[in-house]
Amino acid sequence: MSGERFFHDYFGTVAEKLNDIDPESLVQAATMVRRTHGSGNKVILAGNGGSAAMASHVAVDLTKAAGIRAMNFNEADLLTCLANDYGYENWVAKALEFYADPGDLVILISSSGASQNMVNGAEQASAMGLAVVSLSGFSPDNPLHRLGDLNLWVASDSYNIVEMTHHVWLLAIVDYLIETAG
Repeated sequence: MSGERFFHDYFGTVAEKLNDIDPESLVQAATMVRRTHGSGNKVILAGNGGSAAMASHVAVDLTKAAGIRAMNFNEADLLTCLANDYGYENWVAKALEFYADPGDLVILISSSGASQNMVNGAEQASAMGLAVVSLSGFSPDNPLHRLGDLNLWVASDSYNIVEMTHHVWLLAIVDYLIETAG
């Protein structure tokens, strides 16, 4: 396959996945973020690897560009402390236990939807009465896809396709919140 053909097909796949969501789901996610902010609460984002970087980017954009208080759990000392003391599969749940307040919104991002730390985080958030938005891909039967109040799913088995789609959807939500503020 030529390079030109590869990139044409690749970008076509990305465009297809980006548009393979009911826009009402993105409006619903934005409404959840806006409602959380309007109640004086915060948005908490978490992910692993590329999804953790995405969580950081979106938290900063929500705070700086949209004026919505948001945070993420990407501090090495926090991650290693909680993972060491409670197990890697429990660090998100413990971080939520320590940092989340009633009325906060939790956004959990996992390409596979099978990351046990994200699944346990979703279960902890629900036990605390927090609203949860999940973003996942791969199998539609993945555990995280069943645990959110709103579940955004990408029909792909490619990490990069899933992650790029999640990232664009989340940043589109930020831009929508900015455009519709007021």
